[in-house]
Amino acid sequence: MIDNNEQPKTTSFESLDMLISRWRNGTLGEIMDDWRWIFTYSRRYKGAIIFYIILGIISTTMGLVSSIAGKYLIDIITGYQVTKLWIMVVVMGGSSLFGLVVGNVLGRVLLKLQIKINNDIQGDIFDKIIDADWMSINRYSNGDVLNRFTGDVGTVSSNAISWLPTIIISIYQFVATLGVIMHYNTVMALLAFASAPFMLIMSRFVIKKQREYNIKMREMSSQVMTFEVETFYNMDTIKSFGILGQYSRKLRTWQQRFKKVTLDYNWFSIKTNVYMSLVGMAVQFTAFGYCLYLLWSHQITYGTMTLFLQQRSALAGAFSSVIGIIPAFLNSSVSAHRVRELVELPKEKHIEKSSILDAYADNGFEIWMRDVDFGYIKGHNVITNSNLVAHPGEIVAIVGPSGEGKTTIIRMLLGLIKPERGEAVIKAPYGPEVELNIETRHLFAYVPQGNTIISGTIAENMRMARENATDEEIVEALKIACAWDFVSLMPKGIDSDLGERGRGLSEGQAQRIAIARAVLRDAPVMLLDEATSALDVTTERTVLKNIVRQRPDKTCIVTTHRPTVLNLCQRVYRVMSTKITELSEEESSRMAMDF
Repeated sequence: MIDNNEQPKTTSFESLDMLISRWRNGTLGEIMDDWRWIFTYSRRYKGAIIFYIILGIISTTMGLVSSIAGKYLIDIITGYQVTKLWIMVVVMGGSSLFGLVVGNVLGRVLLKLQIKINNDIQGDIFDKIIDADWMSINRYSNGDVLNRFTGDVGTVSSNAISWLPTIIISIYQFVATLGVIMHYNTVMALLAFASAPFMLIMSRFVIKKQREYNIKMREMSSQVMTFEVETFYNMDTIKSFGILGQYSRKLRTWQQRFKKVTLDYNWFSIKTNVYMSLVGMAVQFTAFGYCLYLLWSHQITYGTMTLFLQQRSALAGAFSSVIGIIPAFLNSSVSAHRVRELVELPKEKHIEKSSILDAYADNGFEIWMRDVDFGYIKGHNVITNSNLVAHPGEIVAIVGPSGEGKTTIIRMLLGLIKPERGEAVIKAPYGPEVELNIETRHLFAYVPQGNTIISGTIAENMRMARENATDEEIVEALKIACAWDFVSLMPKGIDSDLGERGRGLSEGQAQRIAIARAVLRDAPVMLLDEATSALDVTTERTVLKNIVRQRPDKTCIVTTHRPTVLNLCQRVYRVMSTKITELSEEESSRMAMDF
């Protein structure tokens, strides 16, 4: 599987240039804002972070102690020093063992912290995303939201814990290692230090080309992933058209394109690695040659030479870790900014006084839209200066061609969108009225368009509407929705498994289970958005009659472009040319006869 979330690598030199550029154009403040947001999570775990830093410093120190003990042990064996053999063996073995234990504990602590902070951030972000204003969150594609929720949150969570400890531990390792080498020979320390910055400077020449290939790889990976997802999602359509061979050829075409980009990048990496390795080898041989000279001239011992060669690599690694903090700093800032965009979206409107309606639920509610204007795009109204009313005990139909605004009305009644002008309210007869908002949504049962069945048992699908519903209540709701006749014939009844999107059910059966789910919720207001389109006329009429019979004071609003049940409705509205118009009884009867 190709990882679509793989980020192009950013070199330290390039990252430093980016930081300077952002400082000049005034956007460095945004980076700092992003990191201040990250640190709001880090502060929750400051005790664990301090513990992690202490363990890291201890582990680094034990590594140095083990190396120094190894130096003296070699000197003892080679005859330079004959005392304290067993002390050095114990010190070397003990420090190595201690470092091993601390290193593994460190990895365990870091993993636990990363999982915990990732879960905390994801939990917070999840709550804020699902509470975001409907219009605002829908400006982002589902794939983009999911990518931010998983990939970007993962980047933030890993760096929120490790960034500060990495800085402190890497600087400590660099300074301590450099100090140890300088203690024995200053020139050796300079040689050991020279390789890392030299390699870094040389890398500047390959930055541009490397970024180009990384971008190509990411784009190609994204295109291949899109093709794969769309193919599997539309498998039924592909099979029905008999074009399996066509899609098989398309896959192989994409594979060849991806292969070419991958191999081109690989060849570039080989040439780059060879060049950089030759430079590194030149520095390494220079250092090794100087060591041999010092050894030949008896200025150092075999143990000192071993210590130097060993710590030269450690010093280069520590230097790279310190410099590598800059790309991590920038990458985390980018991810944090992407997550913050979702977090800072406007929230849904919460009207606390909505709870006063709960005392009136047994008597049903009136729904009012008064002089409403609304458009998704400013200046392009979907609804203009329109009114609608539905009373308890009524079935109200909203008819009209597809795309004229019927679903928009449902969204407004659910409080997902708000009128630009006018008002949409829920009112208790002889009681208070409240603007429709998120806090009134629990008074509605909603059956949306399309197939809304999830994978799982029928009972699990039903309990989405009411978590604590009994099996008897589920069966009763299925009977009201005319679904029990086929569910009862299944091997496990309501415990029968359904595939994704109700695979194994017909569209009519899936719709009846969705309606039963809304019936089980038993809310005072029911909204059916084209929810009976896959039912035959007889079943459609029976279901609506059963719903009214279940709760006579229920307010039922049905949208349809197939008004075959209009003679069951007490009120009919037509949506056309942005206007909601109430039809007379004669007009409703004539429309029903036409269908």
